[in-house]
Amino acid sequence: MPKVLISDKMSPRAEEIFKERGIEVDVITGMDPEELKACIGEYDGLAVRSSTKPNAEILEAATNMKVIGRAGIGVDNIDINAASARGIVVMNTPFGNSITTAEHTIAMMFSLARDIPQASASTHEGKWEKSKFMGAELTAKTLGIIGCGNIGAIVADRALGLKMKVIAYDPYLSEERAADLGVEKVELDELFPRADFISLHTPMTDATRGIVNADAFAKMKDGVRIINCARGGLVVEADLKAAIDSGKVAGAAIDVFEVEPAKENVLFGMEQVIVTPHLGASTDEAQVNVAIQVAEQLSDYLLEGTVVNAINMPSVSAEDAPKLAPYLKLAEQLGSFAGQVTETAIKKVQIEYCGHASELNTKPLTAVVLKGLLSPLLETVNMVSAPTVAKERNIEISEVTCESLDEFQTLITLTVTTEAQTRALSGTLFAGDKPRIVEIKGIAIDAELGPNMLFITNEDKPGLIGALGTMLGENNINIATFNLGRNQEGGDAICLIEIDEPVSEEIAEKVRAISQVVRAVPLRF
Repeated sequence: MPKVLISDKMSPRAEEIFKERGIEVDVITGMDPEELKACIGEYDGLAVRSSTKPNAEILEAATNMKVIGRAGIGVDNIDINAASARGIVVMNTPFGNSITTAEHTIAMMFSLARDIPQASASTHEGKWEKSKFMGAELTAKTLGIIGCGNIGAIVADRALGLKMKVIAYDPYLSEERAADLGVEKVELDELFPRADFISLHTPMTDATRGIVNADAFAKMKDGVRIINCARGGLVVEADLKAAIDSGKVAGAAIDVFEVEPAKENVLFGMEQVIVTPHLGASTDEAQVNVAIQVAEQLSDYLLEGTVVNAINMPSVSAEDAPKLAPYLKLAEQLGSFAGQVTETAIKKVQIEYCGHASELNTKPLTAVVLKGLLSPLLETVNMVSAPTVAKERNIEISEVTCESLDEFQTLITLTVTTEAQTRALSGTLFAGDKPRIVEIKGIAIDAELGPNMLFITNEDKPGLIGALGTMLGENNINIATFNLGRNQEGGDAICLIEIDEPVSEEIAEKVRAISQVVRAVPLRF
């Protein structure tokens, strides 16, 4: 039975869901790093919010850990690289609090436009300062959205409902998606001078850190207003203060800060700045939603292998999983075959998906190919860590697709380039779900892989089959299947044999001693 630790406060529904799914769960909150490090080795899964910070040192002690789930969007409290290197899937829950965060953004924009917090405080003090709080209408104003994913798209929808003009910068936003949303896709340098309001909805990455800085403020129109309910550090706080002091920026509404909890900050005390203590996801509904989502995602992964909303590996939805299952087996066989016969350093890997395979979600397949390829060299590698391991070793990875095929309905071809040579092998599915190897080094063959195989390259000369069969028989080794192929009469040939037990190195040497044999490699699947 899998065992999960909930280490941050979240809705009790998370614990209930784990128990309902038959997963053992402990709820231990408020641990310091040493306490977490001491117990984390017991658990297969970890559910966190923002307080727990699984760093490389803690993850090194997580010897059984398979998955970490963040009840929320931001995962900057988790060491993604360390998790990937250890083969740990990291998931977030991007939908559970999307509406709540978007609504907080709209509320902040209204408050900023009409000085609502300042006017409220003034009125509570018995003042009546109508002329001081002259606001701005939102209708017909231009809202510039930086990051138009789940939350950004909801903010855009609400803003369009307010009759605002919405422009959006997002490198991953297609023209078609922008049209569907009713927004205009622009580059960042165009967004800055056009927007009356700018709202950020992008994750914190090396590319987005400090994306709104002094240079950006210089490009903006006078009187612009800034809203940040995304991640602290997207806006350089000192630069924002200077822009407000100079009059360039009319005001800002900030929910997130570079350092949290923010007990002091350069923006505090500024009359033009509205601040809230990271309340974007803080509604009862959102807290329940993300707790339910993280518990369901971790349960699905631990019990069924379904990967949803993963940060460090391709997602495999419940709908995709049955379609991918036979392809995943084929992909791992191709990778494992290539890995077991490769003797020199790998430089380049190309995976070509043709026919029906080209219509699939190929990212998980590529991860599995790499896992199979690297496993003979690295026992602990899995489909999470394999892409990271390949990158660390400067292995160039590429995917190619082709829609039509002459001979097969579906085909995956793996080409591996090493220091010494380039080798390709192809596989297909027969009867819908049975993996078969159909080509090795340009030589056609038709072979189903069993647990114990013997791969032989040989000269196409008479006598091989007899000599090989006699030698195996004399050593009491039974042949299950025997598959042959050659490029031309008298040319290069291959032989792929399934046998009933693993081939020892002693037997392999006897095979290599047969005159026609060029190379013999025992394989395990």
